[in-house]
Amino acid sequence: MTNDSSSTQTPLYTAAISIRWRDLDAFNHVNNSTYLTYLEEARVQWLQRLPGSWSDDHAMPVMAASTLNYRLPIEWPGEVHIELYCARLGNSSMTVAHRIVDATDSSKLYCDGHVVMVWMDPATGKSVPLPLALRDAASQ
Repeated sequence: MTNDSSSTQTPLYTAAISIRWRDLDAFNHVNNSTYLTYLEEARVQWLQRLPGSWSDDHAMPVMAASTLNYRLPIEWPGEVHIELYCARLGNSSMTVAHRIVDATDSSKLYCDGHVVMVWMDPATGKSVPLPLALRDAASQ
């Protein structure tokens, strides 16, 4: 999902993340690996706000793939918004598109891309159908 296509959709969820000093690398901007942590935090915040169960002993999400397009460096101090979008719903997987933008200027795009999450039974290691609460929330 690119900046253009997501700007016409309403996000599933927007998380506010404050940039921490410890997030910086030797070049004084947020380390590229920290972007994944920000995205994980946004997804967990969204999932915890779903009405109904999104995980149990027989259905838990695992990340199957991630794509991050780094557009601009994130500097400290600052705050970003992580916008999450449903790009695709499968039988047992969901592709969550994301945008990391400046909290005060959403036209300032730091990163975009997507992750693929697959729900699986941890006992068997096999995929399972998406939980109904997740499917309902992502279909709205």
